[in-house]
Amino acid sequence: MTATATTVDEPDQLEPQAAPAPRGSALVRRLAPAAAAALSGVLLYVSFPPRTLWWLALPAFGIFAWTLRGRSWKAGLGLGYLFGLGFLLPLLVWTGVEVGSGPWLALVAVEAIYIALVGAGITLVGRLPGWPLWAAAVWIAAEAARARAPFGGFPWGKVAFGQADGVFLPLAAVGGTPVLGFCVVLCGFGLYEIVRLAVERRGTGVLRRGAAAVALLSIAVPVLGALAARMLVSDKAENGTATVALIQGNVPRAGLDFNAQRRAVLDHHVAETERLAAEVRAGKKPKPDLVLWPENSSDIDPYANSDARYVIDSAAKAIGAPVSVGAVVERDGKLYNEQILWDPVKGPVNTYDKRQVQPFGEYLPLRPLLGAINKNWTSMVRQDFSRGTKPGVFTMNGTRVGLVTCYEAAFDWAVRSTVTDGAQIISVPSNNATFDRSEMTYQQLAMSRIRAVEHSRTVTVPVTSGVSAVIMPDGEITQKTGMFVAANLVQKVPLRSSETPATKLGIIPEMVLVLVAAGGLGWGAATALRSRRNTGAQDDAPATTPENG
Repeated sequence: MTATATTVDEPDQLEPQAAPAPRGSALVRRLAPAAAAALSGVLLYVSFPPRTLWWLALPAFGIFAWTLRGRSWKAGLGLGYLFGLGFLLPLLVWTGVEVGSGPWLALVAVEAIYIALVGAGITLVGRLPGWPLWAAAVWIAAEAARARAPFGGFPWGKVAFGQADGVFLPLAAVGGTPVLGFCVVLCGFGLYEIVRLAVERRGTGVLRRGAAAVALLSIAVPVLGALAARMLVSDKAENGTATVALIQGNVPRAGLDFNAQRRAVLDHHVAETERLAAEVRAGKKPKPDLVLWPENSSDIDPYANSDARYVIDSAAKAIGAPVSVGAVVERDGKLYNEQILWDPVKGPVNTYDKRQVQPFGEYLPLRPLLGAINKNWTSMVRQDFSRGTKPGVFTMNGTRVGLVTCYEAAFDWAVRSTVTDGAQIISVPSNNATFDRSEMTYQQLAMSRIRAVEHSRTVTVPVTSGVSAVIMPDGEITQKTGMFVAANLVQKVPLRSSETPATKLGIIPEMVLVLVAAGGLGWGAATALRSRRNTGAQDDAPATTPENG
């Protein structure tokens, strides 16, 4: 018997195995997207006032898009949350000035969830043709949701509010903050897509013309739209002019108990008004047609306290013009943050009650739960403020002044309603004293500049401790005060009654963008599901052989 050798088939050629990457390099590659997401959020924060680096919003969104490219929705959720933390933690640090870091961190943790959902949404629409359009709409849809829930919403940090010094500002007159914000985000994503396609072409030699055209349009349309929208921006008087005076009385810094503090604040505003009256009599300043005091300039109810009523009345008589007084009043057992129109002859003749009261500042949601966690929190807001129901427009010496009290300036509907109700100028009486020298006052001032262009109205910002300012309808600040100083501003301003497209359209542009986002998310989800099913079908298919193939 002849023995035969048994052989084993060997591959014709053994492929060289790549050396395993060093553990450190793998870790860096794994953490790089997370670090980039957080840092791009910080970059977006840096684009906001008081800095004038508005253009940094574009690379911020470009880097954010890079971190999300090709990721799963779960990864997008995490990366979006990191972007949100990088942006909101420094932006909202002022919320903890008075109450400590707990509420600040809790607020940021909740608000960043919306941006996390944006990250997940962008991973779904990121594979669609023209993805920058869908992705930018997703961002605006999240802003729309954030402005409404929970507890009435918190629109602070809208992308539009960082663009007061930017080339895109005129777009506010076209479609308000949603259109302005959408165009900024779209431009940022378009910049990333151009870079990505350029790198891809360098590696493959292939230029995808359709994708390149979309990327270029994502930049060209917002820029050209902003240039065209400049024709909507004007500071010309349509209904004559009015001379307005803003009173910043300042606040005492320390050493007084609560009631003494309140009386001192009132006395400061009375004294500054009387000082202005003396300057007018001396011919140093023109006589104002109307005088605007800030929010909380009289935390002592002048209806219930004869002393407060007397000194306010004396100040109005001294200046000889109607005064809008910010007061805290109680009616039928309810507290109201109120503006009172005080006539120098008739006394109080009209009121406006703040409609969008601030959660955790002016009222406490979930009061029993918060009290069980920390009784100090409930003691800070002993009684909830009630909401007003009607827009506030005071007729002051023939000028119709729309009132938007402090926090309300962040809400599109609150500002617009005063203009559609006939306001020729807008006043944003505010009290930023509790936030010390933080960036809060500059962020709010930037909002007012956006509102001026959005509705083509002069916006006045009288603040207890600064920064008070006069803003023209083109968004330019013509006068402003320092912080924590007593001061007054007097200026002749244009009165306007025409409505911009943004005023006329109201919520429509935002709802259109929300529908675009919903359509993109639906299309992206269906595409991902179909792809998953096709992949599963291929995996389940029998192998092809000569017998069955």
